[in-house]
Formats: sequence, C-alpha cells, structure tokens
Amino acid sequence: MRIALGVQYDGTGFRGWQTQSAGVRTVQASLERALARVANHSVGLTCAGRTDAGVHAIAQVVHFDTQASRPVRAWVRGSNAHLPPDLSLSWACEVSEEFHARFSARARRYRYLIYNHPQRSPLWHTRATWYYRPLDVARMYEASRVLIGEHDFSAFRAAECQAHHPIRKIQELTIERRGDGVLLEIEANAFLHHMVRNIVGVLLAIGTGDRPVEWAMEVLKGRDRTRAGITAPAEGLYLLAVRYPLQFGLPSVSASNPVFSE
Repeated sequence: MRIALGVQYDGTGFRGWQTQSAGVRTVQASLERALARVANHSVGLTCAGRTDAGVHAIAQVVHFDTQASRPVRAWVRGSNAHLPPDLSLSWACEVSEEFHARFSARARRYRYLIYNHPQRSPLWHTRATWYYRPLDVARMYEASRVLIGEHDFSAFRAAECQAHHPIRKIQELTIERRGDGVLLEIEANAFLHHMVRNIVGVLLAIGTGDRPVEWAMEVLKGRDRTRAGITAPAEGLYLLAVRYPLQFGLPSVSASNPVFSE
C-alpha cells in the first residue's frame, strides 16, 4: 500500500531534506530510520519539495510504499516516538498508487519571515531573518505585483538549479507588516531552486530604497541572475502548504503557523 504523511520540522539542525553521506543529519534520513522501525523494513521517501539547509516546514508532504499493515495512527505515533524533537509527523493516510507527493501537487505555498528591527532578537534567531534597516512594505508590495502570473524566472533561480525550464506561475503573493515583523507569502504551481529567497532579496533592496520599485520588472525581464539581488537567508523560509486534488482525500490539517504579534 502507499502511505502519505504530513511532516513538520525545524530546519536549523538539518543539512536540508535530501539524504547525503553517512553522518550528515538530514530530514529524509532521520524520517526514513524512524519509519523503518515501525514498518520493520527499509523505507524510501518521496517528498513534495526538497528544502535546503536551515529551511523549515509546517506542511511538507511525503509518500512511501509498504507491505506492512499498520493502523494509520501507528505510523504517526510510532514514528514520532523515534524522531528527534525538531522533526515530527502531523498525520498519515493511505492513498492510491496514483498519488505522488511531488508530481500530484498542484501548488506549493511558502512563508518568509523578516524580523525588521534595529537590534537582533534571540527569540527569532533561527526562525526569521533579521534585517536591521527600515523596510517600506508598501514599496515592496507594489514591486511584487509584476511577479504574479506566468513568467520566465531565470533571474530568480540558483545557478545549480536542475529544473528543465524556468517558467513558473505565481498564483498569489502577499506582503504585510505585523509589528516588527514583515511576512511574505507566495504560492505557485512550482518553484525553482532558491526562487523564493531570491525574490525576497530583490524586494529587500526595494524596501530599503536602494532600488526603485521598477527594478523588480527590470530583473524579471533581464532573466540574468547575476544582475539581481542577494539570496535571502534560509532561516526565514517555511514550506507552509502543498495543494493536491481533492480526489486523493488527504486530510485538511490546520497546523500552527509562526506569526509575529500585532
């Protein structure tokens, strides 16, 4: 049978999602070891989207195949008993063989948190990016409008990106201030490597006034990564949700979302 799982993790202590060499702590390797103890056989996981070192997830989705018959709650509670405090399962359900955590997904949603204050906060040290210069959120929002829709996002992809093409469709992009925090949420059919963090890098330069609002359009049309902004740090990024067709019957879970106080 095929089992789908909802996964949460604090990415601070992991070298990203994907299994690497022996001794390197990754989300995939840690989770596969725990599931193997419940299944009593080795487990190979496929995820909705591989995250980099330091990136967090509130609603990562994975699947694996097994011949072991276990109650759904056993996959969650049994695995969590063998997982470290910074990694846990939220839910599990049996799905059809047509379900694929990556290829069945219709959209992914990310949140990026910025702690915008002259002094750093130890409470947000690994949970948000600290940016000490004042940010004009209205300018950032205005600039972000040109990114919505289907575009060639070559200027926002990492050099090591392995995607076959740079065309992606951003369906929603919101930016708002909450107290000392700036929250950016972005949803697209798929993302290129470092795409969200590179978008944030461009918007930060506009928010400080170092670049004009029109620069976002110039970067997009230029399709040249070397002429774009910085890659924003990983610690502010969260995989917030993955959207699937209703036919697969995945649970709708309202996970706790990290937010800044008003």
